Amino acid sequence: MFFNLPTLFTWGRIIAIPLVVGVFYLGLEHRLQNLLATLLFIVVALTDWADGYLARRLKMTSSFGAFLDPVADKFLICAALLVLVQEQRLHALVALVIIGREIAISALREWMAHIGASRSVAVSMLGKVKTVVQMVAIPFLLYHGTLFGVIDTSLWGTILIDASAVLTIWSMIYYLRKALPEIRAKVR
Repeated sequence: MFFNLPTLFTWGRIIAIPLVVGVFYLGLEHRLQNLLATLLFIVVALTDWADGYLARRLKMTSSFGAFLDPVADKFLICAALLVLVQEQRLHALVALVIIGREIAISALREWMAHIGASRSVAVSMLGKVKTVVQMVAIPFLLYHGTLFGVIDTSLWGTILIDASAVLTIWSMIYYLRKALPEIRAKVR
């Protein structure tokens, strides 16, 4: 369905992306802008869990929702990564690896669906772990300070986003290897 409760959460996530980015253009004091961006990102990211839970629980899953949900995730992550590069909290190469993989795997999935082999590139546990690590790393990098007087969020955010870049490459290789037999069969 185009508009049901889970899909509305997904649409809300897409609509909220400019709010997360826009915080950095309001001219606020840095600590306040970092805190607001972090809180907004966390709330928006939690809607990813909420829409999936509600769709399954209320039996409101749809092919449109299954399409829109990962698109919303990719928009949110890519927007946050671009802000972090602009704020010089993330190396552009790491952002390029993560964003490039998302584009490549999205294209691969579309092509595999076109040739009737979409099951070979269905979402894996590795892809889910990669997404979770990114969703934890990004708020740490957005906060960019010391949390509870002890946790250096810049350090931990960098460690986690670098780990997610490794998982990104690993998951891309995994999906490409799964698709290779289908690709070989269709190319002949």
